[in-house]
Amino acid sequence: MRKNLIASVAFLLASSTAVLAQSATDGKVKIGILNDQSGVYADFGGKSSVEAAKMAVEDFGGKVLGVPVEIVDADHQNKPDIASNIARQWYDTEQVDAIMELTTSSVALAVQAIAKEKKKIDIVTGAATTDLTGKACSPYGFHWAYDTHALAVGTGGALVKQGGDSWFFLTADYAFGYSLEQQTTDYVKASGGKVVGAVRHPLSTQDFSSFLLQAQSSGAKVIGLANAGLDTSNAIKQAAEFGITQGGQHLAALLFTLAEVHGLGLEAAQGLTLTEGFYWNRDDESRAFAKKFFARTGKMPNMIHTGTYSAVTQYLKAVEKAGTDETEAVAKQLHEMPVDDVFGRGGTVGANGRMIHDMYLLQVKKPADSKEPWDYFNVLATIPGKEAYIDPAKSGCDLVK
Repeated sequence: MRKNLIASVAFLLASSTAVLAQSATDGKVKIGILNDQSGVYADFGGKSSVEAAKMAVEDFGGKVLGVPVEIVDADHQNKPDIASNIARQWYDTEQVDAIMELTTSSVALAVQAIAKEKKKIDIVTGAATTDLTGKACSPYGFHWAYDTHALAVGTGGALVKQGGDSWFFLTADYAFGYSLEQQTTDYVKASGGKVVGAVRHPLSTQDFSSFLLQAQSSGAKVIGLANAGLDTSNAIKQAAEFGITQGGQHLAALLFTLAEVHGLGLEAAQGLTLTEGFYWNRDDESRAFAKKFFARTGKMPNMIHTGTYSAVTQYLKAVEKAGTDETEAVAKQLHEMPVDDVFGRGGTVGANGRMIHDMYLLQVKKPADSKEPWDYFNVLATIPGKEAYIDPAKSGCDLVK
């Protein structure tokens, strides 16, 4: 009898250990938010994305599969080498299960390559290049909030329809800028327009005068700002000093969000057309989310912040449904599960990892038309996800059969 009892207890202990190993392999689920927290994109995502991730964990209940969920974060300073070192340390020694946000396309590409090598999850919400779900795609990599193709279809398409059929680009000199310029160029040409020239500038440029003078002298109807964050804001401010818009040329802020409009101010930003995947003042659900976010951060969320909330939430749902935090099982669920939250309503995930969801064409209001703080946009149109994003079968991703 005693031997049988001991054997039964041993069996139960072994079974419990096996269940734990199958659920959360190290007794916790750990998510890393890696982004720019001190540079040109600090308002674009930054610490506010970290708060969005923490909100998602709290709203999920703080646990998954009975174990705690932990958020860690770091500043990659927009440098792929720094980001790569942090990612390797997180994956190798700090038991981080997934890395998310990853503002800056060069950083996102570097970290996604590491995640693929180590068979770990990454979900990009802050970077834009379509290479993440194209030639650099990964079975464990996901692209969530937006990409350069969606921006080109939204902002570029709107301006071509309004008669802006000749373009000159001011382009950030790295992967994101190249991708955004190329995607918009393709769309402009396919719509019957032309590109008369382009100039590239370093990240975090302070003086845009020489670049803007080239754009002005090109005679292009539209000057496409294929940059983001403070680079776009500074270009717009300095363009006003040169009287570029007063001279009849139109500025196209190809990646501009609520955060940058707030920093620039309605007086300077009024009339700009832009594309986002979320607007806080869209409906009651988005306003309720924004109110909670504002209480924590003192600002309303843009698509990067809300996209990060959505990505963390969906990852935890996938872990819960898979019954484990093991990468292959979670990646399978992330590919198969529909996305339905405050950000990605009716969203689906393609075989290449692209989350397909609606985007919104927005125009910045005149100061007199703004009814309350942060009431900055008129919604001009909803762009269906199937129009905004490249068909996974045509993306160039070798994972798509």
